[in-house]
Amino acid sequence: MRLLTVVLLGLCACAADVAVRREGQTFRISGSATGADIALYVGAGDVPPVFGSLRTDGADVLFQPRFEVPKSMACRVVVGGRVFPFPAEQTAPLARTTRVEQVYPTTSEIPANQLKFYVKFSTPMRPGEAWQHLRLLDAQGHPVDLAFLEIDQELWDRDGQRLTVLFDPGRIKRGVLPLSENGPALVAGQRYTLVADAEWRDERGVPLAAEFRKSFTVVAEDRTAIDPAQWKLTLPKAGTREPLAIHFGEPLDAALVLRLITLPAVAGQPVLGPEEREWRYVPKEPWKPVRYQIAIDRALEDLAGNKVGRLFDVDTFERITTKPSREAAFLSFRIE
Repeated sequence: MRLLTVVLLGLCACAADVAVRREGQTFRISGSATGADIALYVGAGDVPPVFGSLRTDGADVLFQPRFEVPKSMACRVVVGGRVFPFPAEQTAPLARTTRVEQVYPTTSEIPANQLKFYVKFSTPMRPGEAWQHLRLLDAQGHPVDLAFLEIDQELWDRDGQRLTVLFDPGRIKRGVLPLSENGPALVAGQRYTLVADAEWRDERGVPLAAEFRKSFTVVAEDRTAIDPAQWKLTLPKAGTREPLAIHFGEPLDAALVLRLITLPAVAGQPVLGPEEREWRYVPKEPWKPVRYQIAIDRALEDLAGNKVGRLFDVDTFERITTKPSREAAFLSFRIE
């Protein structure tokens, strides 16, 4: 920490019966101090005095430093040549309370062309440390080199609690150099573990309470676009506040599901079902016996980045035998 330099001049002739006590950031000088010089020094050794302001409070003199003087630093007040030391206060270390709450997707099986992970923390984290503390291990416990797109500008949400971790697209998209040279980061049939080590620091600079591990098995690549026409709906009854449920038939992107599937005419709360395979909507008011319409933004993605009616990766040299539906991204239903 840079030492503060400031001067206290003024007052006191005799310091024999002087007392000094600290009151937060103010130093109170009591006793016979008229005409003597007063100075505050922060830190050990030959340091310059600290600038501040003097005022009287009855018979006492109050000194207010211009800058904050942490109690964790030793300081001393000198009155007429007499030194009044204030040793550094020992503060208890901050508790290691921050944890990784969840990693999405929560499923234990992900496709070989998985696009991203979301790592959700219980409190805000310190940016700039992700690639030092996050790693992917193979079944033998060896790190998978260059698995992630390690960009300097880490992808945190505005609260600093959710980190988006992208797999290197060059090792997913077919026909590009990184895939041909290094092979895929994930191989179908293999087991992997994502590790967030306990030394990852939160915004206070305190390490995590514990290491976090998520193990999963890799299955075949997913190269099918999202088709809302294939989704299954479980409808509530009119006059109730039972949840409406959409069953996707596959896990979808956890963050995008909650943002991009909406029921505009009904106030309520969307929630994710198990393994992000389901979207549920709980209304604030009972359902009415009318027709409703669910809106699905076409930017919605599955785990491999396939969108509504559009694939993430299309091999132009390979005949596409499955044509995704490109009908309007709306689902209509009636409550009875």
